[in-house]
This record gives sequence, C-alpha cells and structure tokens, in this order.
Amino acid sequence: MRGWWREIAGLVLPVACGGCGRPRTELCPGCADALAGTGPRRVRPAPEPAGLPLVHAAAPYADAVRELLIAHKERGALTLAGPLGGALAGAVEAAAGPGEGSAGGPLLLVPVPSSRRSVRARGHDPTRRIALAAAARLRRTGRPARVVPVLRQRRHVADQAGLGARGRLANLSGALEIVPGGARLLTAGKVILVDDLMTTGASLAEAARALGAVRLPFIPGIPHGLPAGSAQREIEQRAAAVIASSPASFEINRNSPETWIVAGGER
Repeated sequence: MRGWWREIAGLVLPVACGGCGRPRTELCPGCADALAGTGPRRVRPAPEPAGLPLVHAAAPYADAVRELLIAHKERGALTLAGPLGGALAGAVEAAAGPGEGSAGGPLLLVPVPSSRRSVRARGHDPTRRIALAAAARLRRTGRPARVVPVLRQRRHVADQAGLGARGRLANLSGALEIVPGGARLLTAGKVILVDDLMTTGASLAEAARALGAVRLPFIPGIPHGLPAGSAQREIEQRAAAVIASSPASFEINRNSPETWIVAGGER
C-alpha cells in the first residue's frame, strides 16, 4: 500500500532526488552511495574546542550529502529521514564500539537540541527525527537503542550563521541543560550524543559539557546514588556521532588551522 501511495503521489507531486535532483526518486543510487561514504570515521575540527567528545561521522559534508541534509532540514523532505538515519546509525555504532550484549544496556541517543524558534520555522525537529530513524535501524540489526531527548536550551542563542569558531563557542557557552528528571534516564545504557552535522564542534562541545555537569540521582540500594560508578563514567566519557562533517575534519594531517564554516551548520 505504501509503495502504491508513493507512486500516485509522484504523479501529482513530482518527486526528485534530494541530493542531485534526478526525477522520480527520493534518493538515487549515486547519492545513496555518497551518503554511505567509505564507512564511519573519527573526525576532528581545527581548531578543536575544549571538551569536544570523540566524534564519528558517516560522510564528508559536500555535494550530494550536503544537499540531502539541507533538503531534509530546510525543505521538509521528511522521507529522507530513513536513509539519513541509516547513515547516522553507522556512525553511532562506530562511536559506541563493540556491543556488550543486553547486560550493557541499550545505546542512548541524545540529540543536540534545536531552538524552539527553529523547530517552529521548519515545522519539524530534523535532528530528533533522524535520531529516531537511527535508533530504529540499530534495533533492526539487533543493537538495542532508543532516543533520550534530555537536553534543552536554557537561554536564547543567536543565529550561528556567519559566526566563526570562537563566536560559536561564545554563543553556545552555558546554553544547554538537562531537563528535570533527565539525569535518571541516562543511567540505563551507553550515552551517545547525536547531531546531523559538525562544523566547528561548538554544539557538541556544549552538549558534552551539559551532560558532564550531571550528577546522577540517588538510586535505592547504591551508596551515594552512584550506580557502581559505571553509569557516571559513561556520561563523563562522552562519545558523539554525526551524519556529516567538513571534509577537512576527515584528514588525519592538516597543514592549516583553517576551520570550515558551512551553510546549514550547527545551531
């Protein structure tokens, strides 16, 4: 039924690939290959902000990958959430490391939050939507995972567009916090910060700071409320995953401290 409905919708509302504009397909094979990249890799911006967790990305933010992310985020191409979530799931697995079985608990995907203003303007929360798709993909492959949206903005944040690395860090400094009751949710498994894109690393560094400020609540039967130290360490030893990062961040050796600032980047 779903495929039939898409065929009818394609006749009324022309469908084109979000990456290259190829007609009659939401995602062509070539752009799907670009999104898959060569496999998730560790990425590091330059300069690297203090407190940035270990970040893995699925693909460089360029060409088709850039267009796919913008189409989903800014143009409401919501059907791209599935393939984008698949790419993020691969980066999450790389960031999380080998599975520890059910005893290790599920992967807890914590999205970097968008401002309420941005969500209203776009009509959806793109990062949370992609995170939900990533968690679903992980579960289908046998890796327990769920989305835990415990971060929120605690104050107004200016538009990041046009700001350099230092400006973005200053703009986001102290901007995020854990929602009431959110700390307890972080004890259930391994925490992975997730976002669609990393440019300067300012958003992920601030999200990691907010998580690191958490002191886990009292849990009956455990002295001082710390669950044998393991859950607290999982929060303090942070990891992150994104779909895309600047091409320069994939390079192991850099000859220039230049930082890529890209359109549609971090909030």
